[in-house]
Amino acid sequence: MTQENKDFGFLHFIVLIWGFTAILGVLIDLPSVEMVFFRTMIASLGLAVLLALWKKGFNFRAGKHFPITLGTGVLIAAHWILFFLSARLSNVSVCLAGMATCSLWTSFLEPLTSKKKIKLFEVLLSILAFIGIVIIFNVEFDHFLGLILAMVSAFIAALFTVINGNLTKKEDPFIITFYEMVGACLSIALFFPIYLQLEGIDGLALSPTMSDWGYLLLLGLICTVFAYSYSVQLMQRLSAFTVNLTVNLEPVYGIIMALIFFPEDEQMTPGFYLGTGLILASVLIYPLLNRAFKRKALETDNLR
Repeated sequence: MTQENKDFGFLHFIVLIWGFTAILGVLIDLPSVEMVFFRTMIASLGLAVLLALWKKGFNFRAGKHFPITLGTGVLIAAHWILFFLSARLSNVSVCLAGMATCSLWTSFLEPLTSKKKIKLFEVLLSILAFIGIVIIFNVEFDHFLGLILAMVSAFIAALFTVINGNLTKKEDPFIITFYEMVGACLSIALFFPIYLQLEGIDGLALSPTMSDWGYLLLLGLICTVFAYSYSVQLMQRLSAFTVNLTVNLEPVYGIIMALIFFPEDEQMTPGFYLGTGLILASVLIYPLLNRAFKRKALETDNLR
């Protein structure tokens, strides 16, 4: 098995874990903001322990990357808050489907930051996934707000994935993740005074139940410390677009798990599954087109 195939297999395992995060978001009896605060706090502490045990240290090779990484943590916090809020306002399936637009945003953002040409087949595959979203939207009109929030969350995810794609080529992935989690946790803590002024917010829910703590530990340690850290590490070899297109499978994995955990809430119409099928097709076609693109580019270079 080639390193590329190993990377793709491991990436799918990570996406499977992420498909479970929306379910945890429904099971945890905390508002979205407080939930993300605890998630990032647990992840920060977990990564601090690992970095100390591994004797990696906490320093960047280049000091200029420190503020960029903390700022990326703010984006991550906003992404997760919108993600969980979407799941609460609609349901797990619609939330995960809205996230499928992430690759569409990435197909434009990644070339802009790397000063490369936009690949037409990446845009077309992203549009195919987006058509799946449109089909889902037409069928599930009642979930409009939840779908929009998930799509905004997807745009933010595309942005910080592209940033991480650049950072991980220069810094250790686990140090990057640690400071991003610290940045996310601190940004939420600083947001609390504004949050308390919002209509309908009577106070902070900072006393999780025992069951909530169990789910939060799963969310912070397995879905974040493990899955997120290793996804950043994979970006040393895989492009941001490859990662985010594969993440489009999160709805497929998530829907299967949602049907198991919430069979009454997740009874979707055939149109929903047609849209999901288009998303799946875009993911499966991409490796074939990408290899053909690389082969053609190599042949062109050889002819020069």
